[in-house]
Amino acid sequence: MMLVNYIASVILVVLGLYTIITKKNLIKIVLGMGIVDYGINLFIVSTGYNDGGTAPIYNMTELVSGAYFVDPVPQALTLTSIVIGACVDAMALSLVIKLYRQYKTVDASEIRRLRG
Repeated sequence: MMLVNYIASVILVVLGLYTIITKKNLIKIVLGMGIVDYGINLFIVSTGYNDGGTAPIYNMTELVSGAYFVDPVPQALTLTSIVIGACVDAMALSLVIKLYRQYKTVDASEIRRLRG
């Protein structure tokens, strides 16, 4: 079961990188950045999962030897990453809007100042 999560996270990261590298539309590039972020978040959550584990909320009377708990640190890091990713996507889309107002296009190859 966990192998499916790892394969899906690799597919999402590769698909996002492919979108970022090959597309010229700035909105598609921003969407590719979001897809890479989702793939990385899936990988981080999958690493913290223990098969048969429970939430790490317990009393001292409930704690028994050999109990498996799910690691909460990757979940907290993923929550932080989701918030940061949403802010980065919003900022990137606002920059795309400003570029569209200035140049009347979202094609990166047609924008004069973005040429190398």
